[in-house]
Amino acid sequence: MSAGALHHDEAVMGTVVSIDIYPSELSSEAVILALSRARKTLHWVDAVFSTYREYSPMNQLRRGEISLDEAPPEMAEVLDLCKEVSEMSDGWFDAWAMPGGVDPTGLVKGWSAKRALNDLVAAGVEVASVNAGGDIATVGVPEGLDRWRFGIQDPLVPGRLVRVVEVEGAIATSGSYARGAHLIDPYSRRAIVGVASATVVGADITFADGFATALAVAGPSLLGAIERAGYLGFVITNDRQQLASEGFPFFEVDEAAGPTP
Repeated sequence: MSAGALHHDEAVMGTVVSIDIYPSELSSEAVILALSRARKTLHWVDAVFSTYREYSPMNQLRRGEISLDEAPPEMAEVLDLCKEVSEMSDGWFDAWAMPGGVDPTGLVKGWSAKRALNDLVAAGVEVASVNAGGDIATVGVPEGLDRWRFGIQDPLVPGRLVRVVEVEGAIATSGSYARGAHLIDPYSRRAIVGVASATVVGADITFADGFATALAVAGPSLLGAIERAGYLGFVITNDRQQLASEGFPFFEVDEAAGPTP
């Protein structure tokens, strides 16, 4: 992180959301206000969509206590996005296949990161990232870089980075290494460990998040569908193979010449 950048961690949505705001012409008061708005958005998303809060609108909908028309309108928006990602991922992303009823968790973290980033941009922030548990939305580029760079954790060796990726827009990673076998095969309706890790990069974090979830379940066979949607994927299999879309933006290091873009 560059000197003077503001870093903030927020415990929300069952994970830690990290917000980094880089130096600009904004006053410190304006930056703090922007951060406050983004935090408010994240907590609102948690209150509405959480499946752990007994009386969240999402749980009320799952129990049949309210209709979608009676829920906050953003819920219909998110569920429409879930249907869109399901169609583009050949059904491997399916919010309706989850135990207990519809659950958009595999997409809503990315959607919330995008909304929080939009709050920052609306307040005048020009360079920032919002990282919702590995689903990262960005705007601008930090000084001295051509693109954002993020590390992909080795899912089989805690604390080790397996690759570094250059990102324009968004990056999302999904897998079973952090939370165990929580992913559901929409066809068998059983928990599955499809691959050790799945990463997707592209323009929009909402779609990258949904595609990463689908790729983690389906495995490398889904790379083609993701590419047709305009996104690129990278998979680490359970036996340590690495498979990626052609052109996936790895940051390569020439050991003789040093880092190159």
